[in-house]
This record gives sequence, C-alpha cells and structure tokens, in this order.
Amino acid sequence: MAAQRARAELLVENLANSETTRTPEGGPYRRKDAVFESTAVDSPFSSVFDAQLQSVGGVAVADVVTDASAPELRYQPNHPDANPDGYVAYPHVNPAEDMVDLMGAARGYEANVAAIGAVKDMILRSIDLLH
Repeated sequence: MAAQRARAELLVENLANSETTRTPEGGPYRRKDAVFESTAVDSPFSSVFDAQLQSVGGVAVADVVTDASAPELRYQPNHPDANPDGYVAYPHVNPAEDMVDLMGAARGYEANVAAIGAVKDMILRSIDLLH
C-alpha cells in the first residue's frame, strides 16, 4: 500500500507540474517515476505464511528516477522563459498517460485494502467458530 501511495504522489506531482517551465534548479520540471522492488514481509504471521506458502513478499519503492531526456521545445516567442530563438522548454509529461497510471495506482491500493478486509473477515469468522 505504501508503494502505491508513493507512486500516486509522484504521478500527482508530475501532473501538477506538466506545464512548469522554470524550477529552482533551473530549466523545466523533470518527470519522476517510482521504481518498485520486491521486499520481505515483516509481520507476526510471516513465519506461518512461510511454512504454508513457498514465500511471501511485498513491494517497496526502491528508487525515484528523474527523467534525464531533453525537454520538449515549443515555439512561443512571447513566453517569459523563451530562449533567444523563441522556444520554451517544457517537461516530458503526458497527462493522459499519467492519469491512466494514477488510476492503476489507485486500483492497486484498493486491491490491497480489499485483501486486508478479506483477511480480517476470515480471522473474525474463525474466532466466531471457536466460540
């Protein structure tokens, strides 16, 4: 869940800065992407899971990669950030692609919430059966 939340935060930042032509670092905003890696699950039940299943793992954000490609140039000679030739450097952010990725991150988060709810229901039903 934390990895999907971090991914969603980066996608929202990309969308918010899709037209940012000037940053404190200089130049246009640089798109950021989350890189996931599998990690070991650390929970009180992990030994039970390992005994019953082959292995249980989770996902974490290993790194945040910043786009290093050349910015997109648009001819806008009246723009305050235009170069001497009249071109303005814009970030490589595709709002449609990022919205689709954001929906995927939201669906992944929702799937994790549903899985946690299902486990909670199974535990509660098991307790009810013991009484």
